[in-house]
Amino acid sequence: MAERVEEVSNKQVILRDYVSGFPKESDFEVRTSKIRLNAAQGSKSVVVKNLYLSCDPYMRNRMRNSIGSNSASLTPGSPITGYGVARVIDSRHPNVKIGDLVWGMTGWEDYSLITEPETLFKIEHKDVPLSYYTGILGMPGMTAYGGFYEVGSPKEGEYVFVSAASGAVGQLVGQFAKLKNCYVVGSAGSKEKVDLLKDKFGFDEAFNYKDEPDLDKALKRCLPDGIDIYFENVGGKMLDMVLLNMRLHSRISVCGMISQYNLEKQEGAHNLFCLITKRIRMAGFLVFDYYSMYPKYLDMILRLIQEGKITYVEDIAEGLENAPTALIDLFYGPNIGKQVVLVARDQ
Repeated sequence: MAERVEEVSNKQVILRDYVSGFPKESDFEVRTSKIRLNAAQGSKSVVVKNLYLSCDPYMRNRMRNSIGSNSASLTPGSPITGYGVARVIDSRHPNVKIGDLVWGMTGWEDYSLITEPETLFKIEHKDVPLSYYTGILGMPGMTAYGGFYEVGSPKEGEYVFVSAASGAVGQLVGQFAKLKNCYVVGSAGSKEKVDLLKDKFGFDEAFNYKDEPDLDKALKRCLPDGIDIYFENVGGKMLDMVLLNMRLHSRISVCGMISQYNLEKQEGAHNLFCLITKRIRMAGFLVFDYYSMYPKYLDMILRLIQEGKITYVEDIAEGLENAPTALIDLFYGPNIGKQVVLVARDQ
């Protein structure tokens, strides 16, 4: 007897073409196609219903035809792909069961066919919001963990500066640093975000970089004794001024450079000689380097959440049709905290 094949409508967010400059609404298209909800016999594929999608700054680099990038370019005319949370509705993989909740790479669409389900992480802990697996319990959480603890090598009582500190990664780095009894300063792009850093996340000091005509003076005001660890999310002029304020044998953990992602000609750094004179260790990293540590991280972070020692702020946009705006907003700054798109509520 032939297997019954169910086909349904599938709303998708399509990248029209590679993007120059800041992304805009016209770079995206929301369209509806058809998808079979059955994974092919003989394959190891799974079909998932997407519940939450993650908007992340690194996705901007995938919108250009780049060679040598850490992430493959998106394909114009096809659905955007990124991290998300989903429920498995059909599976041909022996380790993935129908009904499983998973997080990992998926499509910006109602339903996705995942041909390499071994890259997915199964969600076992469901006593926290599922959306957390796009952030604190997912890729951004592991990014903060690997970048701060493994690359930054923090010591008790050190001086830590975090740029883009209210975002998905920065808000966690600051709280990890406070748990290490460090003095923590963050920069953000609005008074509301600065207040959030100090009042909710426990940063010792914070400043709005848009209100600071001289970033060097702002850093010296907030960190008069200099910086031991800089968690780099911004690049450009901020990095240049931070280099002047680093202490001897300090560390720079390079996570991202969001100020440069939309520029056709990226800005250079002028104070790199400080790396020599101050014996600074500056290292880039990718979250993939640390996924083997995910079980260890999960044990730590779930305990901290349960004990109320760490908090997390999300900005949730509802509806797949609002996903392009949510992603674009990352580069203009109106969102507060981790940007998430709710596609469907888990039934």
